[in-house]
This record gives sequence, structure tokens and C-alpha cells, in this order.
Amino acid sequence: MDELSFTSVGIDIGTSTTKLIVSRLRLERVSGAFHLPRYEIAERELQYASPIYSTPLLSQDEVDMDEVARILQDEYDHIGLSLSEVKSGAVIITGETATKTNARRVVHYLAERSGDFVVAAAGADLEGLLAGKGSGAEQRSREIPGVVANVDIGGGTANVAYFRKGRAIGTVTFHVGGRLIRLDDQGNVHSVSPHMLKWLQERGTPLAAGSKTTPDQLRGIASAMCGEMLAYLAKGAVDSSFRHLIAGSPPAGPLPEIDELMISGGISTLMADREVPESMAAIARYGDIGPLLASSLRQQEDRWPFRIVTSAQTVRATVIGAGMQSVEISGSTVHIDPSLLPLRNLPVLHLEYTEVQPEDWTREAGEAMHEAARYALPEAEAPCAIALSGAVIHSYSALQTVAQTLLDTFTIHFPDAKIMAVVCEHDMAKALGQALSIRCGKCLGIVCIDQIRVERGDYIDIGEPLPGFLVPVVIKTLAFS
Repeated sequence: MDELSFTSVGIDIGTSTTKLIVSRLRLERVSGAFHLPRYEIAERELQYASPIYSTPLLSQDEVDMDEVARILQDEYDHIGLSLSEVKSGAVIITGETATKTNARRVVHYLAERSGDFVVAAAGADLEGLLAGKGSGAEQRSREIPGVVANVDIGGGTANVAYFRKGRAIGTVTFHVGGRLIRLDDQGNVHSVSPHMLKWLQERGTPLAAGSKTTPDQLRGIASAMCGEMLAYLAKGAVDSSFRHLIAGSPPAGPLPEIDELMISGGISTLMADREVPESMAAIARYGDIGPLLASSLRQQEDRWPFRIVTSAQTVRATVIGAGMQSVEISGSTVHIDPSLLPLRNLPVLHLEYTEVQPEDWTREAGEAMHEAARYALPEAEAPCAIALSGAVIHSYSALQTVAQTLLDTFTIHFPDAKIMAVVCEHDMAKALGQALSIRCGKCLGIVCIDQIRVERGDYIDIGEPLPGFLVPVVIKTLAFS
């Protein structure tokens, strides 16, 4: 069979909204008749996009899991889709919803009722990467020189992903979003996000739940929030209070210079409305400051050294990141313990080996592990898969250095892991796996396979070995419009 297709579904449960998309992915065989089958996506057809639902909550800290499941079931019934038809996809919890007490339970509950899914309670970095792929920023970076960044601004967070030549090179996330301040059309403030509260307090702006605000005060807040975020991205000066708007730890190294900034997310959709919201009723028409945030961004478009453009996919950029699966076969010179397999849904940590001084390689590996710890699976026996690409390792001493560095940095950032999975682009898995096993003894199980290329943002399944020590690998790459 030289051609096949399957149905893929994406579900995004965000701070403000929940939505679903259904895609049909057509694959074509790209390998010759005398080679192992290898398929690539030849066509992506977005078949259905659900209405935009308000994310149902039981309280400020808990998602209404039953109501989300009901929405999903109603959508499946509406389009006549059965679970047996869904062969891949993603359930993603994004923004401030990912911090809810039952976030992890929700995605597993939904995944069991949605088909064969990648399951991820997305952290901010992974969410930014998904949105950057879904918005078209990744593809755009292949078409123009320089760096394309995508900032996906929703209800709770603004997630930024940087791309150069089609590859993700960095992420940063801000507490910037429309739902961080909730209010009514009389100016009564119902809630203020804790992160926003700290930022406002340090700026000397009196605003808290139960207070009353004015259009002028909100305009000043929205303008400062957008201006400082864009100044940070432009490497300009920001107030010391801005540290409260950076989610998690600041980036470990300097962020790249941006040539083009793409904006996606719900705020991007609101930017299409050219009317400036003047009255409190216009500002609070969605019960938050989203319209004012969009207006402030639009007014500041020409102030910065990078071009600002709106993505083709706005509010659905993240959910367009639905999964496709392509089965590949590893090389036969692998290092595995069959009792450790299969491994499923491992997020990929991408690490590129370059022939540099050992201390530089150690620093690069440490930075990659530190970043991966943000989106890996801390409770899993194998929290991630280390994808090793780059220069071919020719010498014995270089191989030993790589093995020692991988083991040292992995155990620092994933001290509770039971299995270390390494996926090598080049034919070196047996030697590297043996070097790792000798060093870690019985402390870690080692699974090392090769001749597989994966990227950060992918998920992989590593199956049980076939005859001849071939290992089937399912790469769940994000498909987008």
C-alpha cells in the first residue's frame, strides 16, 4: 500500500476557551520498493472545527471534568465520529488551566475517551512550541532569513517560541493575558491573578478583587503590560517589576534577536477589530480586559525593531497542533533491555552534539536538560527521550565524554528516573548504550536506539524488539494547517 490516511483530533482546554478540531491526514510512501516502508504527510485537510466553548470550571482551582467530557461527546456525536476512527491526536491543557489541581487527571480522563492520543498537561514551554507550529511561524522561518518568533496570547499566558530555519531555538512565557483581570461593565473588579497582583503592587497601582476601576486605569495597565513584554522581546529596558510577569524561571541564556514576530491566540483574533474600546461596557464585553489588551498591542505595532504580523491561525493555533504518527524502524545495532519496553508517549529532548571543548558540551547538555525538565514527565519511569543529533562521533574518547556528560546532566535534572532513553540520529547506539550502562550499573535502565531523527515537540513510542534487534518506533509529530 503506497498511500493511506487517518483521522486525527486535537483538543485544547485553555484558560478562557475549549475547542476541538478534526483533521484528515493523507500519507504517501517515500521509500523504494526494496526498502523498509517510510511514509510522510502528503496532505493535511482540516475537516471540522468546533465552536469555541468557555472552559467550564467548578471553582477557581478546578476544571469541570464531566462538563468538558460532555462537550467532547456531544461534538463526536454531532459529526458522527467514533473512537475507533481516531488514530492520533492530542489533548492539551494550556495557560493557567494547566495549573488547576485536577489538570493531569482531566487529560488522562479525556484521552481514554477520545482515541489513540498523545496525552500532555502542557507546560508553558511546550504550549508555546505547539502554538508556534500551529500558527505557521515554524514554516515561516523556513521561508525568510533570520528568526521568527510566535507569541500566543490567550486568557492567562503569552507563550513565545523562537524558530530559525524551521527549528525551535528557544521559548519564554509571560503572565500576560485577557483573563488575568476579570470585571463587569460597571468597572467592578471580580478577580486579579496573583502574578498580576504582584506586578501591580510594585508599580503602585491599587487594583484588587472587590475594588472599582476606570477605563483610564485599565488602559494604563494594558499599555504597560504589552509595552514591557514587547520591550523585553526587543531586548530593551524594562522595569524591575516585570520579573513578576515572567512565568517560571527566566531563560538560561540570552534570547535571539527577532526579525519577525507573529501573534496568535485569542488576543490575536480580537486585534482584527480596529475599533478602540473606549467605554467600560466595550472594554469588559467578555468579562475581562482582552479587548483592551488587543487594542494596546495594535497601537504599538510600529514601535519595535521587528515586524509584527498576525498569524493565519489565531485562536486555534495551539489546537491545530494535533498528532500524526509515522512508524519507523531503528537500526539493528541497538542497546536495549527488552524488559523495559514498550515505552509510550515520551516527550523529546533535542540535543545537538558539536565538536567543542568538553566544558562547552557539558554546558550545552545541562541547558538542554534544564529546559526539558519543564515539559518532561516527572512521575514517569522514563521522563523523556534524549534525541542526539549533530556531528558524527568518531573517537573513543569523545564517545566516553558524551556518555559521561549525558549521564551526569540527566541524573541531576531527573533524579527519580528509572530509565534513560536515547535516540541517536547516527549509527552509534550500541557503543553509546554500553558506555552508559557501564557507568550507571543497575541505577538506570538504558534504552539506546539509532538511525531515527526526531525533534523537540515530538513524542515517541518505542516498541518491543522485532527479530534481528530491530525496534519499531512511532514518532508522533505535530501536524498543523
